[in-house]
Amino acid sequence: MQYFVPCGRGLEYLLADELLALGADKATAAQSGVNVEGEAESLLRCALWSRFGSRALWPLLEFDCASEDDLYAAVHAIDWREHLEPEGTLAVHATVSGPGFNHSRYAAQRVKDAIVDRLRFDTGTRPSVDVDNPDLRLDLVVRKGKAILSVDLAGPLHRRGWRQGQGDAPLKENLACAVLARAGWTREALAAADAVGTPLALLDPMCGSGTVLVEGALIAADTAPGLLRHGEEPPTRWRGFDHALWQRLVEEAKGRDHRADLPARFFGVDLDMRIVQQARRNAEAAGVFDAIDFRTGDIADLQRPCEGPGVVACNPPYDERLAADEALYAAIGSALQRAVPEWRGAILCGNESLAHATRLRARKRYAISNGALECTLLACDSFAPPPPRVEGEARALSEGAQMIANRLKKTLKHSARWREREGVTCFRAYDADLPEYAAAVDVYAEDDDEGEARTFLHVQEYAPPASVAEHDARRRFGELLAALREVFGVPKERIATKTRARGKGGSKYGRMDERQEAFIVREGAVRLEVNLFDYLDTGLFLDHRPLRTRIFEESKDARFLNLFCYTGAATVHAAVGGAASTTSVDLSSTYLEWAARNMAINGQVGPQHRYVKADVMSWLRAEKGEYDLIFCDPPTFSNSKDKDDFDVQKHHVDLLGAAMRRLAPGGVLLFSNNFRRFKPDLETIGKFAEIEEITPDTIGPDFERNPRIHRAWLLHRGRPRD
Repeated sequence: MQYFVPCGRGLEYLLADELLALGADKATAAQSGVNVEGEAESLLRCALWSRFGSRALWPLLEFDCASEDDLYAAVHAIDWREHLEPEGTLAVHATVSGPGFNHSRYAAQRVKDAIVDRLRFDTGTRPSVDVDNPDLRLDLVVRKGKAILSVDLAGPLHRRGWRQGQGDAPLKENLACAVLARAGWTREALAAADAVGTPLALLDPMCGSGTVLVEGALIAADTAPGLLRHGEEPPTRWRGFDHALWQRLVEEAKGRDHRADLPARFFGVDLDMRIVQQARRNAEAAGVFDAIDFRTGDIADLQRPCEGPGVVACNPPYDERLAADEALYAAIGSALQRAVPEWRGAILCGNESLAHATRLRARKRYAISNGALECTLLACDSFAPPPPRVEGEARALSEGAQMIANRLKKTLKHSARWREREGVTCFRAYDADLPEYAAAVDVYAEDDDEGEARTFLHVQEYAPPASVAEHDARRRFGELLAALREVFGVPKERIATKTRARGKGGSKYGRMDERQEAFIVREGAVRLEVNLFDYLDTGLFLDHRPLRTRIFEESKDARFLNLFCYTGAATVHAAVGGAASTTSVDLSSTYLEWAARNMAINGQVGPQHRYVKADVMSWLRAEKGEYDLIFCDPPTFSNSKDKDDFDVQKHHVDLLGAAMRRLAPGGVLLFSNNFRRFKPDLETIGKFAEIEEITPDTIGPDFERNPRIHRAWLLHRGRPRD
């Protein structure tokens, strides 16, 4: 069977590995979840054993769903006597999007109505609603006209069943397990330490209600989370549930559980005596009370809790309610460096600024979401202080660099909400915000198979005015780079710089690197290859993100044409969005090969996807096909030894006229260019097309300071005019 296991953002790769270990045949990380293929037993094991998943969903029905009437009809067609006693109880959770749906709660109500009406018709009896403990819990997802209705086998998996109370900002149990895993607290690491006679200890120096320590003890005891959640009862009263298989899995899990034998090597400290008492009650409910030593104390007074190796896992306060500040995080870093310098661990920080304030050297940084909060998880191989600075090395930012750093921190904090909401990981962070530090800074977060949030920066220097001395320009650029390293915590080898060198003919970019270091980033539903070091551009124009999103949303079943396709990012969005076919045209073999790689990365291969090496104007004059959606983003100027020169101002009318002749009735052409002095000939264009400028809708929040980065228009066939 095929199924989907949702999880919090940032936990996808951990969950995929876990599901494979639980017996899945295939597990592929997606956004906020994992697509799985496997036997039915693998899904029941997920419901019993998963520490990272949010829900275990057994798919019942997948169908086209354009409206709430479609939803009602499809659900009503199911014989619900196979799933629920007529006098039973049910609850429905829904997540919907699309023009045919106004509210998730109403969609859930329509599902409930369809089930009630069908059972009443078939049996004369109707079920009732019980949101807390229903016989049948259903989950509905509607997205892009497709609906999936599933049985929720166990309810929210993060609710383990041991929590008796909590503090002001409790950490979900599955997120606590992610912190532990990134800290190195895994079954494999524990077994390896025991094998050499050096058992690991676990310390949470700001333990709150004990979530991290309780989950850490349950991992060490090999206790299945479902044992605490459900006890001897099955997780659902769904009539299709395999009770015999579940009971076999439960008996197996009970045989592995050894909470009674846990060594007392778990240590928790918190300043609040009342919350420490609550942590003790939680540990007792979880059956691990004797293994955990909870104490009250200040982080500044932290002491090494025991001899031997250990792991630190910690979730300090960081949201507005708990008024986190950088001084607290600096105190955490200092305490760990002093008390347990050789231990390893992970700290869940509220943002990159708080992570940097710890002054801890991170092996990896992971982007992870705690509810609506976007956080940074620091994973450290040790907490030892960094080595002394080399003599003569700058010990602090200059006044100018500090000014830039402060500006960057403010900008990142301001943009964090929309980036989290829209899932943006590649964006412009700085655009000559301070005029004397004239450069554009773009952030690219790698999206690799390990889920490691490796961050790269792309820095392009703007030409300084003639009044600025060369040495002043160099100094300011150096201060900008120092501020970037400070704020983002990235080594200099992950900062690509495109600096301007003055020479004959004016200011020009210096020679590019030849590192051949490409990596993959994510943009919405697609993954794309970028190269920050070897070319002037990176392979992905970040300012076109809203345009590509529009192409993704409007490409379903369309014949898509991408003129001057560059590396094919728009083509990938169209293909993943469901285009029936794509055609990408460019004169550069390098870019066409790049475009083909981008398509292959996203599984978009086959004869329906064409790559045409040709001069766009010549190709359009010879082409006979029709296209429903055309994207045209020409360069300002280009020349070729065997083709006529192209000038967007001079040739745009001929270009658009030729492109419109390839546009199918009812189709749309999106035209964009970044020539700042461009003036479209609206009178002539109006003779063969309706044209509407859509530039404001295509400028993302990260380019609002520079809205002239490009202009864009929408064209479609109108009534011809003389």
